[in-house]
Amino acid sequence: MPLDPRDALRLALAPRSIAVIGASDNANKIGGRPLAYLARFGYQGTVYPINPTRPEVQGLRCFPSLQSLPNVPDVVIVAVAGDMAVAAVDECGEAGVALCIVMSSGFGETDPDGKAREQAMAARARARGMRIVGPNSQGLANFGNGAVASFSTMFTEVAPADGPVGIISQSGAMSVIPYGLLRARGIGVRHSHATGNDCDVTVCELATVVAEDPGLKLLLLYLEGIPDPWNLAEAARVARARNLPIVALKSGRSAAGQEAAQSHTGALANEDRTVDAFLADHGIWRVQNMVEMVDATQLYLKGWKPRGRRLVAISNSGAVCVLTADAASAANMPLEPLSAATQTELRTILPGFATTTNPVDITAALLSNSRLFGGILPPIARDPAADAFMIGIAVAGAGYDVEAFANDTASFAAETGKPIVVAAPQLSVSDRFKALDLPVYPTEGEAVRALGQFLSHAELQQAATVRNAPVPSKPRVAGPSVMLDEVASLALLAEHGVSVVKHSLCTSQVDAVAAFQALGDQPVVVKGCTSDASHKSELGLVRVGLNSADAVAAAYNQMNDAARTAGVTLSGVIVAEMVKGRRELMIGARLDPVFGPVVLVGDGGKYVEAMPDAQVLLPPFDAAHVESALRRLRIAPLLDGVRGEPPLDVAAFCESVVAVGRLMSDDAAGITQLDINPVIVGARGEGCVAVDAVIFREVAL
Repeated sequence: MPLDPRDALRLALAPRSIAVIGASDNANKIGGRPLAYLARFGYQGTVYPINPTRPEVQGLRCFPSLQSLPNVPDVVIVAVAGDMAVAAVDECGEAGVALCIVMSSGFGETDPDGKAREQAMAARARARGMRIVGPNSQGLANFGNGAVASFSTMFTEVAPADGPVGIISQSGAMSVIPYGLLRARGIGVRHSHATGNDCDVTVCELATVVAEDPGLKLLLLYLEGIPDPWNLAEAARVARARNLPIVALKSGRSAAGQEAAQSHTGALANEDRTVDAFLADHGIWRVQNMVEMVDATQLYLKGWKPRGRRLVAISNSGAVCVLTADAASAANMPLEPLSAATQTELRTILPGFATTTNPVDITAALLSNSRLFGGILPPIARDPAADAFMIGIAVAGAGYDVEAFANDTASFAAETGKPIVVAAPQLSVSDRFKALDLPVYPTEGEAVRALGQFLSHAELQQAATVRNAPVPSKPRVAGPSVMLDEVASLALLAEHGVSVVKHSLCTSQVDAVAAFQALGDQPVVVKGCTSDASHKSELGLVRVGLNSADAVAAAYNQMNDAARTAGVTLSGVIVAEMVKGRRELMIGARLDPVFGPVVLVGDGGKYVEAMPDAQVLLPPFDAAHVESALRRLRIAPLLDGVRGEPPLDVAAFCESVVAVGRLMSDDAAGITQLDINPVIVGARGEGCVAVDAVIFREVAL
């Protein structure tokens, strides 16, 4: 009976038996290196080399075929090329193998024909209940139990050590580069897995079971695409339940990067802002490069539970103090002054020319009195203004009691229980601090950036835990859609809780004049109503500020003339109230083929495309989540009013956005895309009104 799909992955991480199809005596070949690693790194299960031309491989009995094995192995490594690899995978499926690691290349990463072969191979395996890692996979490596089914040379060059970090990557290289960087820092790595083309098992799905490992304190992911966000959300849910941070490096931010990802692993390039929003919603910290991916690792492993972002900096260099303040500002870590009582106590210890506010500059007096450092730490530890600390030892050596500095810092860290980083460019100094398991960086900039990431990620995890975003289901596949005209779009929005402008659809001059008069003879907007064009201004189908019956009647004729010239059909002419407000905002939404409903909020008006200022939201969300997104806009200061202006009715706008989120999540509504621009927002208490809208809706086939 086939295993549950996730159980097959759990078994792959701790297999009882492993077979290698294409086994080689040469430990430097793809079919030889996994055998050598399994022997070298202490794998306790059964290993079956398979090669029809050899009776023995690397000291083990060799079998001519999969069918000749005494037992069905849990995992089979396929290390043969081309059509032989496809045939081997099919044999594994027929034999009842739980999981196959296909190291062979020449599939979806090469051309459409290769992609088709890959998909067909995966479909046959799936029909037989077998999982596939790969193809084009470097393999799976679990150093916790020696199940190193990988051909990476990195494990030969850099000795492994079991540890609290897991790495999962679509790319083989990116599964071992962070491994090498971490091992160089003395940090052990338990998992180093490369899934390759993700034809079946993806990075995201594998993360759901790796995150269960109770020995992990940090999980690192390298992603070239996120084809299955529901699996990544599940991995994040499992991780949050045991306070396991997940850090992700998602490549393909640029168009060039997305194109490269397509050619490398066949990954689906996801719209980058949507990726950012998804990762943040689920408490996953996104880094920009490999340095950021590993730099904060030592902080994550300390088990600290930060409670804020206020930083206290201490150094024997005024320049380091200034540079730390700059770095802290960039990382949004305020340096609040120490309390008056703390400063008074520090002045009794430090020389008169030292600085006691924050940063604390011990000055070069530390050379003549090494006890100054240990003397100032206890009062600083008691000060309530600090959530984290940065200690910079710019210069030390002969004449300095570095051993005492390190011991005092370790005691200080233990006493406060708060995050602390050390900046020490001299190896003779940094090694003393590292020996006491303190996070040390060469410069204050690197130290503060790593600390800032750690603190920000803790906040992100906490917010994700509170919000508890649900694991999304696979998004529906949208069918063909049609554009609704403006009146139908506004009616649909009003039906679902969005306040819309007062308007009438008119099919004669008489109707248009009557609509104008019904609005109180106030200035109106006259627009052609059509489902043939989304941008009407460019076609001459909009007139604003009309304040007489004659002007409205003339505009009615002008709309029809302009429509004939543009070659569009009108369903009528709209006469609408001319709304005044304080700010034009916008709401957009679309049905993403990967992430499902995606909502965009931001600055509105006619320059929205030329000067975009928007944030992405993924339903479901509430008004507080919408407001948090608005506060990240460049125009955020305007929301509260500037230069005597009243604050905007942010609450009303947020409720409209929530209503759009519900509409987009309603499969029965069948909305594939909408654009509400502008939404006129009044002063607080005056509400907001959608004055123009375009909606695309699925059509029944």
